[in-house]
Amino acid sequence: MYKVLVIEDDVMMSDMLSMYLSEEGYSVMQAYRADEGLKLTSEFVPDLVLLDLILPDLDGMEVCTLIRKRSNVPIMILSMKSEVSERVQALKAGADDYMCKPFSMHEMTARVEALIRRSNTMQAETTQQAAAAVEVIDDREPIQLDFERRLLLVRGQLVETTFSEYELMKLFLAYPGKVFSREELINTIRGFDSFVTDRAIDVHIVNLRKKIETNPKEPRLIRTVWGFGYKYTAEHTNSVSQS
Repeated sequence: MYKVLVIEDDVMMSDMLSMYLSEEGYSVMQAYRADEGLKLTSEFVPDLVLLDLILPDLDGMEVCTLIRKRSNVPIMILSMKSEVSERVQALKAGADDYMCKPFSMHEMTARVEALIRRSNTMQAETTQQAAAAVEVIDDREPIQLDFERRLLLVRGQLVETTFSEYELMKLFLAYPGKVFSREELINTIRGFDSFVTDRAIDVHIVNLRKKIETNPKEPRLIRTVWGFGYKYTAEHTNSVSQS
């Protein structure tokens, strides 16, 4: 049984989400404050988090950032705010999906199912890849993938990513030097990051550069191909598994 954590201060909305998800076969825990939600993230270990942006003790964006620092669990934002700027900010904070209130409960559960399915599929794939991966680190490689833990190895240091960032980096490493259009990059993560757009891709790239570039303002690894998209230009590339 998959586990969903609902962090929502509106008791009626929280109860409705919990009831609907429970009827769909999910194990649900509810938190009405940010501190409760952060505690349950560690204790309950959910397969997905539904997070409201307006909480009584802490801004939802900050909660999203704190959860992302400690876990790669899929996070779906639930909010009354429908502005594109809010969605972009949610991406920067580490969210994986965003639904505007009011919304269809049927669509919400469908997205929950899709997020968890995609998450589990990627974990299974990386486990299989890890079993076949070479466990020798080449010090010449600036960026490598730790398949087992879904982390980046950046110049010998482990770096956490969101699911979408990891999938984009995996694509870049698989085809070094290839120029990818924004549409191709969108298709790489479509179905998990369900509100992905050209702007969302740009945000993911900015976040990746902050994590892998020596100087993100003058990127040398992920290059912009003006008017088209991006390419990864590292001299050496590889994928490894660390235990």
